[in-house]
Amino acid sequence: MTQADTTTRPGSRTLVLVMLTLVYTLNFLDRQLLAILAEPIKLELGLSDTMLGLLTGFAFALFYTTFGLPLAWLADRWNRVAIVSISCGVWSGFTALCGLAQNTVQLALARIGVGIGEAGGTPPSYSILADHYAPHERARAYAIYSMGVPAGLILGAALGGWITNQLGWRYAFIVVGGLGVLMAIVLALVVREPERGRLDKTADQPQSKMSLWAAAKLFVTNGALGWVAAAASFSAFVGYGILNWTPAFLMREQGMPVEAITLYYSFVIGVSMALGIWIGGELPAKLTRFGLKSYALVPMAAFLVVVPFLIAAVLVENWQLSLALMAVPGAMYMVYLAPALAILQNTVPSEARAQCSAILLLIINIFGLGIGPVFVGAVSDYLAYTGVEQSLRWAMLALTPFALITAGIHFIASRFLRGPVEAAPQT
Repeated sequence: MTQADTTTRPGSRTLVLVMLTLVYTLNFLDRQLLAILAEPIKLELGLSDTMLGLLTGFAFALFYTTFGLPLAWLADRWNRVAIVSISCGVWSGFTALCGLAQNTVQLALARIGVGIGEAGGTPPSYSILADHYAPHERARAYAIYSMGVPAGLILGAALGGWITNQLGWRYAFIVVGGLGVLMAIVLALVVREPERGRLDKTADQPQSKMSLWAAAKLFVTNGALGWVAAAASFSAFVGYGILNWTPAFLMREQGMPVEAITLYYSFVIGVSMALGIWIGGELPAKLTRFGLKSYALVPMAAFLVVVPFLIAAVLVENWQLSLALMAVPGAMYMVYLAPALAILQNTVPSEARAQCSAILLLIINIFGLGIGPVFVGAVSDYLAYTGVEQSLRWAMLALTPFALITAGIHFIASRFLRGPVEAAPQT
């Protein structure tokens, strides 16, 4: 495909949104499959909780965010659809290789490959969608796109759990990786590259390419953008800390069988996450009284709700009640996502959207995905070393102060957001 192929057929934006959401579903499925199957992998390869936290979090996040910057720079200059398609094929191939790993080093290398491949998936997709949906429509479009998160979790737990029960965890990675390779081919054949910035007020003005350094400076010079990025990173820290360890917690501390993970966990947590994403995409626009501030106040309220329900979910003594209570944090820690993406895409110039998206993902994933799961795993190992029983239970509780801090940062971010919902924050 070339930049000349920029015409978009009437109504085709729905097809683009569906295709990119399906790719993102596989993106998150591949990302979370290791966390979902953590217990059988730990038993076979002899991993510690800290090592599991590194493999599910930091090892992925470091390469995901590092390679995301140059790939986003390329996406602001080259065919974005091609980049997403190639990236999907790469991360899917390395996902399949995870199933062939015979030791920790091989699994870590395959996991790094998944992170490098997925680095080229999300930022270009955000930019593509911004050229199909007007500013006031983007929060809803990003909410739909973000449904790939719960959809990936549901499919990962259901499909991954079923294949593990039938054939073993290795085949789960191989099958899921194969599906991703097929999806990469379909995307390249079906989706066309849109014209950049065609739905923005400056679309008829000449656009110069922005450097990566200039894009990064926007997060410092624009108060709204900087505080929203900080709030999003703390949100991800709490969210990934809970999400990546909930399956292991339910199986290890609450006695939940792996069959129940397949039948119940995937559905309950997946639906709750979808509800949280929907709330984040719909509710801020309804609260016209608060204007753009609602894009930060709604996530603030959500994280205040996380605290009591997380405490209750961790302290009850049976997995059925624990899972039911965990559904509330499962919804609330996803509320921030669509508002944060909408603020970013409506704030930055169209020629820097992929780069700014990659920078935001770097901030979110290094602190959130990179440190959140490792923090929980390290606390669990330390408590176990000192003789504390049910160490993972108490390690999960250690996330509650960070949920309160997250709510506070969202409140600060709201002080920098002014104007009606339809308006884009000004740089």
